[in-house]
Amino acid sequence: MLVAAAVCPCPPLLVPEVASGAAHELDSARAACTDAIGVLAAARPDLLVVVGPAGPEGDGRHPQGARGSFRDFGVDLDVSLGPRPEASAPDRELPPSLAVAGWLLGRTGWSAAPVEGLGVGETLTAERCVQAGRDLAARADRVALLVMGDASACRTVKAPGYLDERAAGFDAEIARALATADVAALRALDENLARELKAAGRAPWQVLAGAAESATPSGELLHEDAPYGVGYLVAAWS
Repeated sequence: MLVAAAVCPCPPLLVPEVASGAAHELDSARAACTDAIGVLAAARPDLLVVVGPAGPEGDGRHPQGARGSFRDFGVDLDVSLGPRPEASAPDRELPPSLAVAGWLLGRTGWSAAPVEGLGVGETLTAERCVQAGRDLAARADRVALLVMGDASACRTVKAPGYLDERAAGFDAEIARALATADVAALRALDENLARELKAAGRAPWQVLAGAAESATPSGELLHEDAPYGVGYLVAAWS
């Protein structure tokens, strides 16, 4: 059963070494992510599952200790998904979203529960996302989710997807749903609109919706901004 969830953005720029001279611009987002992960630890879960976008097809499950890196972003920095076990983890590398999650967990010294990751396809249908969430919630008596994903990438003319007038309203509805733990609103997100607005968090958010169906969480929005024309949202459910 889901007992807590944290929702965080997943740009590699969240890692100061990647952001370099612009690192301070995301200080408030990093602080909010730390607070959200603190909510997960306080819930005393038996299992933490990190869910994040992993390209069009997704790449499935990653065990605790799976490695990731930021070499593709010009930084010689390795991370792991939670503490590395004594047995070596498979060589398959984490997708960027889960590597950012690994960095966040390492930064906060996560040790509250075993960790595993799930890379979901950004084109996965809402129905399959919701079912994946239900399955995750049934994995243990007390399951926590760390849900990685960005909102629209079309908030300004300099955004990756250029300016789309629909983006601000789309992000505002996501922020409202996360702030109020509105499971039905997340489940009903328009897949086509999310794709057009380059909202990579759509599928992970709908996994969260499925996981929370049998729970009655309360939500809190901890951070909302779009510093590079991309919506970054941080929320905690408990």
